[in-house]
Amino acid sequence: MTTPIRPPAAYVHGVGAPVVIVPARVAAWLERNASLNQIRINARGADPEVDSVLNALRLAALTWRTAATGSSQAPEPEATRESKWYSTTDAAERLGITDRAVRLAIQEKRLHATNLDGRWRITTEDIEHFKAAKAA
Repeated sequence: MTTPIRPPAAYVHGVGAPVVIVPARVAAWLERNASLNQIRINARGADPEVDSVLNALRLAALTWRTAATGSSQAPEPEATRESKWYSTTDAAERLGITDRAVRLAIQEKRLHATNLDGRWRITTEDIEHFKAAKAA
């Protein structure tokens, strides 16, 4: 079910001391995409009203997420999710070397890799270890 798009003025209430009504779905979006949770943690104790509002947004986001997805945990954003395993080509790109150089480093045991069904798989941690050893 989609909700009708409302003009911005529809979310502002009150004249003397206006308040903004934030839908729970928007609170969940802010929490995930604007680091609202980190802002809430960093601002903790600075201003009681800010604490209350940020905690209310957190509660609304958790309530909406649980109802919509069945889980209170926000999924990790796709753009920042890294694979656990990399191919030799992907590792070469991350290391700034050729695919052949990656295979040679594996053969010489300078780069740890796992052979799965005839294909080398390299973890992010192993790539970082190789970079550090190469820099030293």
